Amino acid sequence: MNETRVMPEQASPPAIAPSGSVAASVEAARLAAVRRYDILDTPPDGAYDRVAALAARLFEVPVATVTIVDEDRIWFKATHGLEGVTEIGRDPGLCASAVLTDDTTVIPDTLLDPIACSNPLVAGPMGVRFYAAAPIITADGYRLGTVNVLDTRPREISEADSATLADLAAVVRDQLELRLSALHVVRAEQERRKVEQDKRQAEEEARQRAERDKAAIAAFASTLQRTLVPPALPVVPGLELACHYKTASPQEVGGDFYDVFPVDGGRWAFFLGDVCGKGAEAASVTSLTRYTLRAAALVDADPTAALKALNTALLLDAAVGTRFCTAIFGLLDPARDGGFTVTLATGGHPPAYHLSPTEDDGVRVEEVRAKGGMLVGAIAEATFASRTLHLAPGQGLLLYTDGLTEARTADGHMLADTGLTEFLAHRPTPVSAGSLIDDTVALLDTLPDTERDDVALLALSVPPPDAAPAGITTTAHSAAAPTADVSVGQENRRP
Repeated sequence: MNETRVMPEQASPPAIAPSGSVAASVEAARLAAVRRYDILDTPPDGAYDRVAALAARLFEVPVATVTIVDEDRIWFKATHGLEGVTEIGRDPGLCASAVLTDDTTVIPDTLLDPIACSNPLVAGPMGVRFYAAAPIITADGYRLGTVNVLDTRPREISEADSATLADLAAVVRDQLELRLSALHVVRAEQERRKVEQDKRQAEEEARQRAERDKAAIAAFASTLQRTLVPPALPVVPGLELACHYKTASPQEVGGDFYDVFPVDGGRWAFFLGDVCGKGAEAASVTSLTRYTLRAAALVDADPTAALKALNTALLLDAAVGTRFCTAIFGLLDPARDGGFTVTLATGGHPPAYHLSPTEDDGVRVEEVRAKGGMLVGAIAEATFASRTLHLAPGQGLLLYTDGLTEARTADGHMLADTGLTEFLAHRPTPVSAGSLIDDTVALLDTLPDTERDDVALLALSVPPPDAAPAGITTTAHSAAAPTADVSVGQENRRP
């Protein structure tokens, strides 16, 4: 028995016709399902083409198609015997009507059907007289389109033929489901890659921001650091000066400081020290310390008096808090032999080292420590001690912060006073401030860079008489520049 579905005008009307809003809602849901499969306007696919060819062969018809019913068109996913046609209007009578039912639609003679007879495929040049279609129904009940067989002569088909056509529609549905699953996998992979790409991009942007921030912090710290140390050492007649300064990190402002400046009567003052801590707070104490010592020396050049003035200033400034410093302050008084009388006062600072040539071309290293010097800025009753020495031609004096003696050697031990003393004892003679700083910096460069503290060095030497015509050299090493991690040499010569 053949199952032939006639057009809606020939069928008995339902007891209650669906309202326009309900029909629109159902159609909107169907179109959403069509969009879900993302099949419209895709290129030809052999699987669907084989279904169309198989349908034409099984039903012995000249034309077979696989169509998807869009909002305002019938789009052909596959055609057999209908070359060059990709879509037609959504005119009622054939595919547009067949997609409205779950059953196979069979129209034995289209000219006898009141709706199909006006369809362009029937009334037009193609002259379709027979039409049968099985809806392509998704697992969740949405009809996406139809598998169609068409002939130019009227004919009948059996129930088995209708079932075969429905099976072909089910094959198309399964193919669509496989395609949808593949799309989900591809889209999930694309999304995963996008997430990874976005993550990598975010990480790269974060890295670049961190690098920019790091460079900005280093530039800021370097700029601030340069305001806390003299830009260049002065030229002191009859004396060679050299210095070195390097912070533990270019991102931090160090707490070490030094300076050399004139006082009165041809005398010169110098100091070197270390503020407790690092960063902006230490920098503020460093600035206060440097300018207090300069101002105090202009009032009273006695080194002990200068340290007492600094102790009072640190205790009176509430912004300083509990920060204190160590310092060594010296006064240079020219002597008749071309050397200098040096008065050194210490406030809790490591000793200076006096280097003198020996008769066997060696170097005698003498620790210059004034006993009794207490930390500066710790207590109001702090006392400071001084000691006087003679710096003769060919001799030198080295001042340093504890970043030098606390530097670790390859075996993990601190260089300490013994290691520094041994190192200084092997310096060449006559002692030169520039060479002394160069050699000490070279020593630091050979040590591991772990747990490194700020290092400030200040060296003074009196050239021997035979070196006087060559001039007095002032050498400055500094690692404060934000673009450099190593010491940079600078020389100024006095004719």
